[in-house]
Amino acid sequence: MNTLLAILKKNFRHYGMIIALVAAMIFFGVLTGGVLFRPVNLTNLVLQNSYVLILAVGMMLCILTGNIDLSVGSVVAFVGAISAMMMVKANMNPFLAMFISLLIGGLIGAWQGFCIAYFRMPAFIVTLAGMLAFRGLAQVILKGQSYGPFPRVFQSLSSGYIADPFGGIRLGSVNLHVLTLIIGAVISALITAGQMRERKRQQRYNFDLLPRGVWIAKLIFLVAVIIAFSVVFALYRGIPNILVLLGCLIVFYHFVTTKTVQGRHIYALGGNVKAAKLSGIKTEQVMFWVYANMGVIAALAGMVFAARLNVATPKAGQNFELDAIAACYIGGASTTGGIGTIIGAIVGGLFMGVLNNGMSILGVSIDWQQAIKGFVLLAAVGFDLYSKMRATGGASLPKRGFTIFGLRFDLKKG
Repeated sequence: MNTLLAILKKNFRHYGMIIALVAAMIFFGVLTGGVLFRPVNLTNLVLQNSYVLILAVGMMLCILTGNIDLSVGSVVAFVGAISAMMMVKANMNPFLAMFISLLIGGLIGAWQGFCIAYFRMPAFIVTLAGMLAFRGLAQVILKGQSYGPFPRVFQSLSSGYIADPFGGIRLGSVNLHVLTLIIGAVISALITAGQMRERKRQQRYNFDLLPRGVWIAKLIFLVAVIIAFSVVFALYRGIPNILVLLGCLIVFYHFVTTKTVQGRHIYALGGNVKAAKLSGIKTEQVMFWVYANMGVIAALAGMVFAARLNVATPKAGQNFELDAIAACYIGGASTTGGIGTIIGAIVGGLFMGVLNNGMSILGVSIDWQQAIKGFVLLAAVGFDLYSKMRATGGASLPKRGFTIFGLRFDLKKG
C-alpha cells in the first residue's frame, strides 16, 4: 500500500487527471442513478465532444511550444461555410470538397505559422486576428444564413456507425453489435502486447520500472475499461465513425510526439527555445509546421461539426478554442510549454464532457455549468504551478512577493 501511494505521489501529474475522470464518472453516475452509463448516453458523450477532442489534439502541439491558437473556432465556422458552398450550393463531390476543405485549413494554418515563425509576430496576436477575420469571412460567405442539408455520405462522418457484417446477436430486446466486441478484444490484445514489449525494453536498458504488481493492476484496469466501453457501444449501435477517426488521430499524434525526432523537437522548443536553437533544431520550421497542422485539424473539426448539425451556420465554433485550450490544460499541459501529452488532452476533454453531460442530466443551468468549468480550469492551472513549486522546492515563486494597495506580501519558498 505504501509503495502504491509513493508511486501515485511521484506520478500524480501523470495519473491525477485519469483518477479525476474516473471519480467524476462515478460521482455523476451515482447522482444520476446510472443514467450517465446508459449506452446511448455514453455514445452521445463521444459524439457531442468529438470536435473538442479533435481540436485538443492539434492545440496540444501549439501549447507544447508555449503558445495557443485562438483562431480555431472561427476556422471551424469558415471551413463549414466553405464546405456548404461546395457541397450544398455547387453540388460538388463530397470527397473532393472535403479534400479542398482540409487544404484550405492547411493554408490558413501555414499563413499564421509563417507570420509567427518567420516574422516573429506573437502567436496570441496572429491567432486573435485570425479569430476575428475568419469569423467575419464565414458570415460574409453565408450572408448570415444557414445552408444545408449536406449529402448523406458527408453526414455519416459525424453521425454514422460501423456496419456489423455478422448481423449482431439478439439478446432480449437488444441487438449486440458483434464487430464492436471483436474490435475491443483486438485493441486489448494489442495494448497488452505493446505494454509487455515496452516493459522488456525498459528492463533491457535498466530504466526505473513500476513494481510488477502495480504494472499488472494498471494493465488489467486499462483492458477492463476498453472491454467495458466495447460492451457499452455494442449494446447501442456499435462504434461511431467519428470514434474511429478520433482513435486514428490519437494513435498517430501520440506516436509522433513520443517516438519521432519531430515530436522531440516540439518538446525541446517549448522547454527552452534558445537551447533548442543552439542544439541545431530549426525552431522556425517546427513552429511553422505546428500551426499548419493546427489549421488542418481545425478544418477537420469544422467538417465534423457541420456534419453533426447537418447545416453550416455563421455562429458555428463559438468558444471552441476555449474548450480545446481548457481540455489541454486540464489534461496536464504546462502554461509555459514543453509539458503535456496527447492522451492527457483527450482525458481533459472527456473530463469536461462528463461535467457537461452529468450537469445537464441533473438539470444544472447552463450559467452554472460555465462557472463550474471556469473554476475547474483555474484549479488545473493552479495545480500545474503547485507541481512546479514542489519540483523546484519553491524556486519558481517570485522572490520579492507583491504589493496590493500599498500592502506588502512576501512569498516564501516551501
